[in-house]
Amino acid sequence: MDETAAAARRWDRLAGGYDRATRFAERRWFAAARAWLVPRAHGDVLEVAVGTGANLPFYSADVRLAAVDVSPAMVRLARRRSAGPEVAATVAVDVGDAARTGAPDAAFDAVVCTFALCAVPDERVVLAELVRVLRPGGLLLLADHVESSSAPVRGLQRVLDVVSARAEEHYRRRPLLWAQESPALDVLDVHASRRRLVEAVVARRVP
Repeated sequence: MDETAAAARRWDRLAGGYDRATRFAERRWFAAARAWLVPRAHGDVLEVAVGTGANLPFYSADVRLAAVDVSPAMVRLARRRSAGPEVAATVAVDVGDAARTGAPDAAFDAVVCTFALCAVPDERVVLAELVRVLRPGGLLLLADHVESSSAPVRGLQRVLDVVSARAEEHYRRRPLLWAQESPALDVLDVHASRRRLVEAVVARRVP
């Protein structure tokens, strides 16, 4: 079975109730990470796995945003949100795969991916693609729920990783570690919630 097609069907099924299902996490953790991270993007920006468009109100007016998601249903919701008065950026939303964007090399001043690397088959493939399309000196902006700094929470996350394996949800990934290891990136700033349930990363593409 094609992984991209399977993912599109899964997220299409979840799209209608996604904002309701994530409301508590959004208020408690996710919105703060978005507010800290997304306003750093300027110029030509790519956002992958845009979902229902929760990041859109946080972009500044100078942003020309190309946003993609594998799910047509999510794309429809993000397009609807992009037309709202709270969105200042110029936004185009289309169906696209985070692991194969189809964009030229070094096409964007910033690339954004939030709360999506936990749900892709291979986060390293996606991250390599995001670096490929980033201009030298451009910013890679990441946020996700990650392996916690709390031992009891990490124990629960190990259990959840086993239980949720079929659902392609991973609770102990840390994109920061990949960014620190990559010779193409220089990590500039990191912000974590209490017990490091959510971590946001700002990295610059090395010229």
